[in-house]
Amino acid sequence: SAVVFPKKIATEQQSLMLVKRLLAVAVSCITYLRGIFPESAYGTRYMDDVCVKILREDKNCPGSTQLVKWMLGCYDALQKKYLRQIVLAVYTQQEDPQTVTECYHFKFKYTHDGPLLDFSSKDKKSDSTITCADTKKASILLIRKIYVLMQNLSPLPNDVCLTMKLLYYDEVTPPDYQPPGFKEAKYEGMMFNEEPIYLNVGEVPTPFHMLKLKITTEKQRMESVDKNILKQGETAEPLQVCGVSRDDPKEESQDMDEDPILDNEVEDKNHENISEAQ
Repeated sequence: SAVVFPKKIATEQQSLMLVKRLLAVAVSCITYLRGIFPESAYGTRYMDDVCVKILREDKNCPGSTQLVKWMLGCYDALQKKYLRQIVLAVYTQQEDPQTVTECYHFKFKYTHDGPLLDFSSKDKKSDSTITCADTKKASILLIRKIYVLMQNLSPLPNDVCLTMKLLYYDEVTPPDYQPPGFKEAKYEGMMFNEEPIYLNVGEVPTPFHMLKLKITTEKQRMESVDKNILKQGETAEPLQVCGVSRDDPKEESQDMDEDPILDNEVEDKNHENISEAQ
């Protein structure tokens, strides 16, 4: 009944297990709080003192079963240290999955000691020793921030679809690699109908991995969010999104190689291997 934090993260395997659990909790919380699947598709767990909902396979809800299968595909790529980024996007027109209304980016780094789950912060702790207490604190903070943000965003449209794209570290990933449940994808970029806003939710370091989470949603959904929630310095620099004009070129300081899925500029590099599932 509990998502248990290990007493210490001494091995890469312990780190990997924690990153997988954290990813499961984050994706479950997001889909639960955004109302994407019915209550029956979730079980209740506790992460320290935080009550969390965890997706499960529900025969009455084929969508949740499908997403659980996608997560297993993500775990496969994570375990092999191929996975660079997961892009979970919500779209409204079944025939047009490129035009999205909300988007979640999970980025992964692997240290020389092991993998990292990266939640975007300026102070890079990866050089110093990361304790289990640091990881636990960052994990709980991340989940709490997801809860607060999701509960403050205005609702999604009633009828939405999900798509998931996986991006890899091409230098280590075999060109024909596809995790279970995914197929090869072309780079096609993503567009938003309305003006998007970009949020850095946070990052969780372990001695072996780093996980980072960013959210892009339509600006109008943010109207009701208390600005104190997004403490100074925590709103992300914009990612490049095709179809959106920028008035201020200074805003485009995001590292171009970081987000090729959202960036026309890097169409010729870093995308030999992209998988997708819809």
